[in-house]
Amino acid sequence: MKNIGSLAGSEVVQLYISDLEATIKRPLKELKGFKKLHLGPGEHKETTFEVDKYAISYYDEDRASWIAEAGRFVVELGTSSSDIRCKANFELSATYWWTGL
Repeated sequence: MKNIGSLAGSEVVQLYISDLEATIKRPLKELKGFKKLHLGPGEHKETTFEVDKYAISYYDEDRASWIAEAGRFVVELGTSSSDIRCKANFELSATYWWTGL
């Protein structure tokens, strides 16, 4: 993010994940994280997000466990769900389950 103005400001960067091959109906975009960046005049900042098993999983009530299904996913970053600034794809090669948090 870069503040191109002459005054200090803030911007919220939001992380969205889309599961392109889910076997159940999931939201088109799921908000999985956000960070607020404070920027001085002309200041540029970078931030990072970790996409872990919690970001790509859902709870399977039939198995009473969490599941991360193999398949294709999209990661999107923006200031809102309708203002996406960058996008990337990744693939999870195997399905796995776990219990607990």
